[in-house]
Amino acid sequence: MIRFNDIVDEVLKYNPDADVELLQKAYIFSAKAHKGQVRLSGEPYLIHPLETAYTLTKMNLDIPSIVSGLLHDTIEDSYVDKKEIEEYFGKEIAELVDGVTKISKIPLKTSEESRVENFRKMILAMSKDIRVILVKLADRYHNMQTLNFLSAEKQIEIARETFEIYAPLAHRLGIEWLRAELEDAAFKYLKPTEYRLIADNIAQKKREREAYINEVIGLLRQKLDEFHVHADIFGRAKHLYSIYRKMSLEGLNIDDIYDIIAFRVVVDTIKECYEALGIIHAAYKPIPGKFSDYIALPKANMYQSLHTKIMGPHGEKVEIQIRTREMHRLAEEGIAAHWKYKEGKVFNPKEDKIFAWLRRIIEWQQELKDNKEFMEIFKIDLFPDEVYVFTPNGDVRELPKGATPVDFAYAIHSELGHRCVGAKVNGKLVPLRYTLKSGDTVEIMTSPTHKPSKDWLSFVSTSKAKTKIRQWIKTEQREKSIELGRSLLDKELAKHSMSFTRLLKNGDFLPLARDFSFESVDDLFASVGYGLYTPLQVLNKIIPEEEKPAGKIKTIIHSLKKGRDNAIKIKGIDGLVIRFARCCNPIPGDSIIGFITRGRGLTVHVEDCPNVHTYDEQRKVEVSWQLSKDYTFPVRFKVVGNDRKGLLSDISSVIAANKVNIISASAMTYPDRSAAGIYEVEIEHMSQLQKVMKSIQKIKGVRSVDRMRSIT
Repeated sequence: MIRFNDIVDEVLKYNPDADVELLQKAYIFSAKAHKGQVRLSGEPYLIHPLETAYTLTKMNLDIPSIVSGLLHDTIEDSYVDKKEIEEYFGKEIAELVDGVTKISKIPLKTSEESRVENFRKMILAMSKDIRVILVKLADRYHNMQTLNFLSAEKQIEIARETFEIYAPLAHRLGIEWLRAELEDAAFKYLKPTEYRLIADNIAQKKREREAYINEVIGLLRQKLDEFHVHADIFGRAKHLYSIYRKMSLEGLNIDDIYDIIAFRVVVDTIKECYEALGIIHAAYKPIPGKFSDYIALPKANMYQSLHTKIMGPHGEKVEIQIRTREMHRLAEEGIAAHWKYKEGKVFNPKEDKIFAWLRRIIEWQQELKDNKEFMEIFKIDLFPDEVYVFTPNGDVRELPKGATPVDFAYAIHSELGHRCVGAKVNGKLVPLRYTLKSGDTVEIMTSPTHKPSKDWLSFVSTSKAKTKIRQWIKTEQREKSIELGRSLLDKELAKHSMSFTRLLKNGDFLPLARDFSFESVDDLFASVGYGLYTPLQVLNKIIPEEEKPAGKIKTIIHSLKKGRDNAIKIKGIDGLVIRFARCCNPIPGDSIIGFITRGRGLTVHVEDCPNVHTYDEQRKVEVSWQLSKDYTFPVRFKVVGNDRKGLLSDISSVIAANKVNIISASAMTYPDRSAAGIYEVEIEHMSQLQKVMKSIQKIKGVRSVDRMRSIT
């Protein structure tokens, strides 16, 4: 168990002038805020912020970061607010703690798209201060170590999120040890059988492996000493998930994998890196195709090393990484090694290449409005496996593994991508879907009349290529919708002896467009073209009442119904009948989306509702909540706990204490002495629901409280 003095000792190792009094103040503040609180493990809650802060010291972070680690749960899990943090510790630390709190409120759901809006907020928080995500990573690292105290469902949800988002983030930020630890921790719950198989095998051969490691270290040191190359040499078993990944990719079982040990050779200079490589290759046979030079061509997160595999003693395959001490420090500390705060400077991402990825993601989150598309781009950029190719001029371009000539063209310039008609690789014509390899020289052939193809989306792999192609397609589809809308209106107007051309020339369509809350006439035409409005709806506002044929043209835009409908604001549209989808039961605070449905007005869904994918994207409408205390929404949630006398009474009392009305309640018990209750209540906003559920979670014996989406 980590003690406060352990944190101080670690900080003073790399920062002898650290403000220990501020750390002490934060420790006392956190202890008071979490007094009486315990984790599901039964341990005092204070252990968690201490562990989080200690992890931050392993990254050699500054005092504000470590203080934020001690305080990171005070806003969310106690009665402390941001203002109080600012009064005691200043604005900088208050902003950090608030940023971590906002990320911690991301709801856990199985659908990756359900988290998109929240990850947009996380990216924005990172752009303001990258230390926010470093504190969150440290927080998640300790939470993964205590995951066994949660329900099986929660374990899977948190492990999947850790594997898909937080481990790749650690990799992207260059903190490789943390990435590996998070992957292994998630692997334990996502693939428990495979995890146990590999872990047991590694444990059984521990003594044999340690003997082999010592033997190889001794032999390598002897060879390097002969040529007066001083090096620190380390050996260890590879992480469990990396072994499993190799098994999966190569179709092997655990007994077939021999290169499960990796060695690291750390020297003083780049020159010695290459000298050490030559010495090792001269002594032991290198395995062809298993050498990578990440010193000459660093990875996207600025990682540098020489990687090679050799046939070591006793015919064992051995992986060796060779790097300088500075490269080793960067690999261990990642982004923290580049920290500007250590010098008292203001953080400026533009100053450092390691922030190029973050700048790119920020640009995507600003440009991409479609959540599904953003999540896809986000995932692509989180899992890079680079190849290095050359332009005809000899410039190096870094692309993800699987990239094609089309990806290369868009990496150079968007217009080059749009006009790409063919490609030569190493002087030979190749298909546009050809997979590029490191060392390829790529030449793009273009035509000024060529346009991107929707088929390209099936094989391009870079976020930029996918985004630019989709943007072009959307623009082209809009132009086609405008033309179709014009044609439909022209035909309908002709039936009433009215001239479309004259109305357009006289500017009569502009006020009409504004009546429909559009900014331009083209917006109105496009809405007719893709079916948001019919020509009859538009003509209904043009044709005088006395000229309308009885029974033919009638108003199909209904008045809004009283009640919950008034809680929805529709961008650019007025007067639609509004329905709330029963499959996902949206409530204020949910991220929502609307879809026009023929004959049924507007249906509002939660953005991550599985049924959303069945709707035509052209019928999607931006909607938002406009709240009033006059409306309540039915919500159901399920409480699971230990069966004990008075449990249901305690739950009902907590709900009533939060001034929430119970519509219905049902309960059941199970042979394992557990109980479950389903409650349907009326709430005004998500925050009220979260408060109720959080209060119930604190009741003795309650294991979990989960919202139930459907109300059918």
